[in-house]
Amino acid sequence: MQLELTEQILKYVDENGKVDTLDLVPVFGVDHQKIVGALKSIEANGELLKTEQVLHKNWGLSDEGKEVLAKGSHEAVVFNAVPSEGIAQSDLMKVSPNAKVGFSKAMAQGWISVDKSIGKPVVKRKVESITDTVQEHLQQVDAGQASALNDTARADYRKRKLLQEIVVKSFIISKGAEFATSLQKLEADLTTDMLASGLWNTLKFKPYNLDALGTVPDAGYLHPLLKVRTEFRNIFLEMGFAEMPTNNFVESSFWNFDALFQPQQHPARDAHDTFFLTTPSKSHKFPENYLNRVKEVHSNGGYGSQGYKYDWKLEEAQKNLLRTHTTAVSARMLYKLANQEGGFVPVKYFSIDRVFRNETLDATHLAEFHQVEGVVADRNLTLGDLIGVIAEFFKKLGITQIEFKPAYNPYTEPSMEIFCFHPGLKKWIEVGNSGMFRKEMLRPMGLPDDVNVIAWGLSLERPTMIKYGINNIRDLIGPKIDLRIIQSNPICRLEKS
Repeated sequence: MQLELTEQILKYVDENGKVDTLDLVPVFGVDHQKIVGALKSIEANGELLKTEQVLHKNWGLSDEGKEVLAKGSHEAVVFNAVPSEGIAQSDLMKVSPNAKVGFSKAMAQGWISVDKSIGKPVVKRKVESITDTVQEHLQQVDAGQASALNDTARADYRKRKLLQEIVVKSFIISKGAEFATSLQKLEADLTTDMLASGLWNTLKFKPYNLDALGTVPDAGYLHPLLKVRTEFRNIFLEMGFAEMPTNNFVESSFWNFDALFQPQQHPARDAHDTFFLTTPSKSHKFPENYLNRVKEVHSNGGYGSQGYKYDWKLEEAQKNLLRTHTTAVSARMLYKLANQEGGFVPVKYFSIDRVFRNETLDATHLAEFHQVEGVVADRNLTLGDLIGVIAEFFKKLGITQIEFKPAYNPYTEPSMEIFCFHPGLKKWIEVGNSGMFRKEMLRPMGLPDDVNVIAWGLSLERPTMIKYGINNIRDLIGPKIDLRIIQSNPICRLEKS
């Protein structure tokens, strides 16, 4: 059918010359879009026809206009609903969805009046009969006689959304430089036989579209968390930090809690807050001298501290768990630093990796998330050094609206929570924790008395939410995430100062 229509169009142009594709609709008895499709097929075969696009502007009825055409104008419907004895205005407003507009128009035409002398308003007729001019005008438009309406009437009906301007695209076609009354099949491939015989010189080939986009190859996509993680890592390296090894998700309670001077009866060590392992359930290899010093400072105190005054049990320290923070890695690194050959040297460490907590899931909490941790160990560090380093770190993240709030941590004193303003949630949210490691934690490791350690940790997910404008953490990671977000999100670029 499509091939027949193309030949019909070529034959018509050959016999009649220039023609508008709209005029071909009654000639061939097909939809205008089919004629345009056939014309595109002809154009693909070369310059058989010359085409010129033209626009035709017509007036047509909107859906509301078609309703008026069938039932009458809104004002006529209101007038016809008023009986000879009158009707309560409140009841009249219920006769149609457009009764309010119809009432206003009928009042303006002087068809009805409102009597308020008898209490509630009553609407009465002022004339015996009416002529529905609006409906008559729309009948003319529907019959293709929109030109019979003056500009004022058309503008009024368009404002009332009874009429709409319809733009139709068509083409003026005429004979082209390669005109023929039939289509020649275009070759898609150039073969060796064509080249050898010279046949290629007499054939017509389909043109190559060199601007066409190629097929997008399937490939992996970086998650927004990985993009932000890369930026964080670059900032730490830029500030002179060295990365700590964080490849052990499973830790013993000793390194995760006891080495950090966190008491064994602390709520965080309860199964409601921590994921404990059943196999293997316990660890057995610990630095014996260091373990004894940790036990002593927990049970009896030391280094100017009275400790927790409880019976410290090795069985509790041996329990294996999914680490609740990467500070356990920091404890291992600081112990190694304190016992290295050559004595203490100042260091700056960082880590970015996964941690696990038995949390209740909500818009800002997950049971599995990433912790970003920075640690600086040097002589005579103060709280001012901690605030300054944190402020500089967040400044490089492009976050300047930060606040500190005093807090309590078992292994830091003083301690501060870090808050950042989230423009999406339009509120301040906690993004991290910080403090100076307690001497009860540092001295059993063997670090000198004048060495202090400042540290801070924050979630990777919350800064990523701020950066990418995500208000619910479950839209960022987990089973509810839309994979298209991963594919379409741009590379992370933090507004570094």
